[in-house]
Amino acid sequence: METEQFILHEKGWMPNNERLPVLLYRGAVEAEGRKAAERFERLFADHGWPPQWRDTIYDYHHYHSTAHEALGVASGYGTLLLGGPGGREIEVRAGDALVLPVGTGHRRLDVSDDFLVVGAYPAGQDWDICREAPTDMVRRRMRDLPVPDEDPIAGKAGPLRDHWTK
Repeated sequence: METEQFILHEKGWMPNNERLPVLLYRGAVEAEGRKAAERFERLFADHGWPPQWRDTIYDYHHYHSTAHEALGVASGYGTLLLGGPGGREIEVRAGDALVLPVGTGHRRLDVSDDFLVVGAYPAGQDWDICREAPTDMVRRRMRDLPVPDEDPIAGKAGPLRDHWTK
């Protein structure tokens, strides 16, 4: 498994997260056959990120102000846009995973017909959908959101623990 990390700075109305990097895992799970969604769900749950849904990613710009998010690509392939309008395009395929820190803008651009994603959030964090600039109160809430105890892919020894600090 290869990992990448990068910071997305505030861009227009999208707050992003200038303190915590986006984490991208290439080949996080075996993507052969129809079991990749179950593999992601088990992996996320084992590391304290209960899976909440199987679906695609919304096709409009949005971010979450109340939770960090793990996304596991269970089938298909596609292009995502991270960071809001004019942000960074990312190619993903079955077996890849992303961890988006609170405030990170994201949307799908172009995906295959079989594109399926598993979404998970740290235990105790409930996700919302934000489509406009954050207020001061929302910024404080995002800033104060705790860093999870475990990386949703690699557990206590994963990149999240190495790169996400208060």
